[in-house]
Amino acid sequence: MVKPWYKQFWPWFLIALPLTVVVAAFVTLSIAIKNSPSLVTEDYYKKGKGINIDISKLTVAKDLGLKANIQTVDNQIIIQFDKGQLDNFPAISAMFAHRTLSDRDFSRLITSDTSGKYRIVLENPLQGPWFIELSPHDKSWLIQGRVTFPSKSVTTLME
Repeated sequence: MVKPWYKQFWPWFLIALPLTVVVAAFVTLSIAIKNSPSLVTEDYYKKGKGINIDISKLTVAKDLGLKANIQTVDNQIIIQFDKGQLDNFPAISAMFAHRTLSDRDFSRLITSDTSGKYRIVLENPLQGPWFIELSPHDKSWLIQGRVTFPSKSVTTLME
């Protein structure tokens, strides 16, 4: 006497193979939904239009002879600003943008001591590559560059 199909091994084995693929696909989908990557720039079009404005601000910084040296000491970021043709050391807006994780981006308005050093004290030291933009309150010029933290050596940002 032959057993009915549902009591045999091979039909269930053949059904189990595609069923495991379907279950794995749903697990992968749920992981992807829960851990979706964030966009670093929400509106690419506006950011693209702003590039021309940034270039003119970079040119102003170059004409003024502005540059900044950045170094880290423990959980401090020290920016030595060369004011070039500026009359004084202005208050600077420092924007730190992580390369891929937009939720880590932050900005600080900082002022200098008498020697032109700007200090930012952080709760935790920065790790990895960061894009930094320095500009005055009126946003008339811009200095930018990439710095990898922590850095034992000084990194120079110029126009």
